[in-house]
Amino acid sequence: MNTSLDKFRRYSKRPDYVFLLVVVALVLFGLLMIYSASSLVAFQWFDGDNNYYFVGRQALSLMVGVIAMAITMATDYRVWQKYSLWMLLATIILLLIVSIPGIGEESKGASRWLDIGPIRFQPSEFAKLTLIIYFSSLFAGRSGKVNILPVIGVLAIISLFLIGLQSDLGTLVIMTGTAVATFFVAGGSYTQILFGGGVALAAFAAFIRSSQYRWERFLIFLNPSAESLDSGYHINQSLLAIGSGGLWGLGLGKSVQKYFYLPEPYTDSIFAIIAEELGFLRASLVIIAFIILAWRGIRIARNAPDNFGTILAAGIITWIILQAFVNIGALSGVLPLTGVPLPFISSGGSSLIATMAAVGILLNISKNGYEK
Repeated sequence: MNTSLDKFRRYSKRPDYVFLLVVVALVLFGLLMIYSASSLVAFQWFDGDNNYYFVGRQALSLMVGVIAMAITMATDYRVWQKYSLWMLLATIILLLIVSIPGIGEESKGASRWLDIGPIRFQPSEFAKLTLIIYFSSLFAGRSGKVNILPVIGVLAIISLFLIGLQSDLGTLVIMTGTAVATFFVAGGSYTQILFGGGVALAAFAAFIRSSQYRWERFLIFLNPSAESLDSGYHINQSLLAIGSGGLWGLGLGKSVQKYFYLPEPYTDSIFAIIAEELGFLRASLVIIAFIILAWRGIRIARNAPDNFGTILAAGIITWIILQAFVNIGALSGVLPLTGVPLPFISSGGSSLIATMAAVGILLNISKNGYEK
């Protein structure tokens, strides 16, 4: 944490341009890969009249995301501490509204979207950021005296909507991980973390075992080759895409799996297409980019001028890196499939806008942080 000696260090007064440059590179690369992975689907949807539909929609979301990033980057990050409780309450209300039959838009058997006039968004994506802001505010003034019970209580309320009504276990996993990160950085004890982890594991195990479909997917994770269709279809097609790419790939735009074999090739499964077309070596550059983001994000957190900035920066970078790890790990067979997007790269307006807004907050913290 920051010490009394911090007052003798100089403020940076400029954002972390390395972090920003890597984000820009990932976003632009994402547009390229979304077009490559989605052009065939767009061709079928529009009878060849609009092959750019999905990449065009992502580009529009990117414009909104850049505006959101500019606003949060120009806004002193301490402002969010003042409104953190109201932001959490608004998030819970939105999650409740989207879960009401007839109001929330249903997709793949779950209601996760809200349509307000021309605006269509997924509240759970923005909930990740508001939850981090709330926990950062909650713990900022309690260094060394934080308690895990508020984390468990808030996550229990959120899980009623994300799991009970929306079947969105992946988002809850990301939220739980970031909540634990904020608790740890704030000075939470290992004993409480182990207690909270035990409660979370018991809850997740009960949720997975309560549904035959989820239980089968978990068994497929343990042995993907046991089932090539039904529950194991997605992971097997993903592994086939990654494996067929080899070291150098089949070539940009030459994926075979995007020909309606791999589900969601331009959203949650896009890393498999990247590995298939560009190969293991070049796909590894994506992983390296996220490692650089993790390094710079940790640096921003360490140099933040106060506890709130430190905890907030740590929570945001944990969210981004954990989500990337879960996405890539699931498609590689290292983790069970959860259906979370790859930050900055997967098609998805809500995810991109929320993440870009979070990037703006990180850049503002870095601008107000200390120079080494």
